[in-house]
Amino acid sequence: MIIDIERVAHGGVCVAHAADGRVVFVRHALPGEQVRVAVTEERRSYIRADAVEILQSSPARIEPACPYAGPGRCGGCDWQHATLDEQRRLKAAVIHEQLQRLSGLDTDVVVEPVPGDEDGLRWRTRLRLAVSDEGRAGLHRHRSHEIEPIDDCLIAVAGADVPDVVGRSWPAGAEVNVDVSTTGERALSIGTPDRAVTERAAGREWQVPVGGFWQVHPGAAETLVAAVTGMLAPRPTERLLDLYAGVGLFAGALAPLARSAVAVESDPRASRAARANLADLPVTVVRASVDRWLREQTEPFDVVVLDPPRKGAGRDVVTALAGLRPRAIAYVACDPSALARDLATFAGLGYRLARLRAFDLFPMTAHVECVALLEPAPA
Repeated sequence: MIIDIERVAHGGVCVAHAADGRVVFVRHALPGEQVRVAVTEERRSYIRADAVEILQSSPARIEPACPYAGPGRCGGCDWQHATLDEQRRLKAAVIHEQLQRLSGLDTDVVVEPVPGDEDGLRWRTRLRLAVSDEGRAGLHRHRSHEIEPIDDCLIAVAGADVPDVVGRSWPAGAEVNVDVSTTGERALSIGTPDRAVTERAAGREWQVPVGGFWQVHPGAAETLVAAVTGMLAPRPTERLLDLYAGVGLFAGALAPLARSAVAVESDPRASRAARANLADLPVTVVRASVDRWLREQTEPFDVVVLDPPRKGAGRDVVTALAGLRPRAIAYVACDPSALARDLATFAGLGYRLARLRAFDLFPMTAHVECVALLEPAPA
């Protein structure tokens, strides 16, 4: 069918309406375009589709740099067909819409570029590739278990050497991790090997388990540390709490500014790395589930870094954290809808959004990182 694209929506799609009134979520389109679509999924209340022919084009449309980006192909990128300025405008619109719809906030949003990629390409330092039955590594197609064979990935850093990875033979059905550190180390692995790579950020070196979590954009760690530090501005008399601490990045960067710090992380490999990384600082590393640990706390903390997984912190964590009455919370969020839901919960507990910054840590994809400052609402 031929449809008119209305606006962007969360998840790397645009919204249109079919003749019968159903919402159509369209990939590979841009707002204002008229496109012919191929339906990929049909439900009673909505349709998913790919734009397969552009009848009226947006001025922001460009030819995708990657030959594997397009209908029915690799699902890793969502916006290869848009200029970087348009990508950031679309991401800002999504953040604004999610905050308004889910938390009632009308907030101006600007998505800021981050140093460390060229034209939105060659920035991804961590990759996971799926292996076909024939033993060849590739990337999943969108919303599919099918594997797209590739020769290279243009958003991967050159040091990942994706042509080498996909040119090898791997065990069928395996998942291959590629980790490239800021110090130039490259690690290929299947599973969770007992090895680490060395990262540099915030004036320190960090041991990060191979296959473990570290920001994938080479400029991300420095950018986020600077944003969080600027918002919280810890004082020498204050106690710092770092929740979902990973290998200790935020605790390590902020602890020298505070009286003491506690870093809470549930993953055993990450928490072990955090203890080693922070051994010279006044930081207590706790391996525990954040929600369970918070329920047992009674002493207050002054400033908090909250960096939950994509699903967000959730009502239990937000409620327990608000009960500790910190003067400031820096919430680092990789999903705007999860952030918006948690902000609504915080608002009901007496905390307001004081500042919001957004960063384009994932060019060519629909993902975007936000840092929100929460403070007690005026009485």
